[in-house]
Amino acid sequence: MSHREKSDTSSAISEAIRAKRERKVGIAEDIATLEASLLADIEAFDLDAAERQARREESTSSGAGMSDASLVFPEIVPASVPRQPSVKPVVVAEAPALPSLKLDSGSLLGQLRHQADLRQRELNSAVAERTSANEAIDLALKHLFFYLHDFVQQLNIVKPAIPRDYRLLDPYVVNQLAWQEGFADYRTQSQAAGALVELVTFSYRLIGAGLPIVQRDGPAVERFRAMLFDYGLPFTCKEFKNERSYVERAEFQIRSEISVSARWRADFGKGLLILETRNLERLGSAVYTVRPAAIDHALLESFGRLVLGQPNQFRELANRQ
Repeated sequence: MSHREKSDTSSAISEAIRAKRERKVGIAEDIATLEASLLADIEAFDLDAAERQARREESTSSGAGMSDASLVFPEIVPASVPRQPSVKPVVVAEAPALPSLKLDSGSLLGQLRHQADLRQRELNSAVAERTSANEAIDLALKHLFFYLHDFVQQLNIVKPAIPRDYRLLDPYVVNQLAWQEGFADYRTQSQAAGALVELVTFSYRLIGAGLPIVQRDGPAVERFRAMLFDYGLPFTCKEFKNERSYVERAEFQIRSEISVSARWRADFGKGLLILETRNLERLGSAVYTVRPAAIDHALLESFGRLVLGQPNQFRELANRQ
């Protein structure tokens, strides 16, 4: 290395050392300035004034402020609107029936013990009856789900024709139907409520022959549209309006696709099963009431035949007492 190069290297090293020392001095001066500023703020801080401000804010947000229910604030209404007196509705709660004491001149404590024993037996009997009824509903719904689950799996493979006519309106009928896809599911109560089965759902979709275009005029357009929505029928609508944008007539292209559902719902309060159907035997909804004891193999077989459009005795079996 030449003498000139050594000189340049030494100069660079000296410059770096000097810059580092100056930077440290600058940082130390900044820290000293910040410390002096903090000490000045601490000495100037008024602790009493801060406590008074905190008490004022606390009283504003506490129960003595806006959230205090005992304080009544005036209602602000426009001057042109007469003030109406506020009247609170009186709710009268029905008092539960209290057991009456039947006492004679004998031992008071002995009579109370006897009546308490009778009352406890009544309560235990009522609980046992409710438990037995609920378990009967749970067992019936489980039997129902196992049957429908197996039933729908076979139909999803076979995809049979369903010989049923769904009459929309004369002369329009949805028919020549075939099974497309079905599904069965169930729902239980929470663990805290006993985890009993409370609902079994059964749904499927049918596809039929195409329908011709249905034309409706004037007010009948909206009525027919609402009916299609209620039945769950998919459709498209082409409207024809006059110069005032009023719909004079419309043409409906309806797809021959029927969605059918049957919901078996538990009514634990009445000890019954409620069957709610949609588009099962006809377009629209229907409701059946079935006792849990009526859910046997004969009824399930009849329900299956009903779904397939075959002769059945479902109504007779469902109404058995």
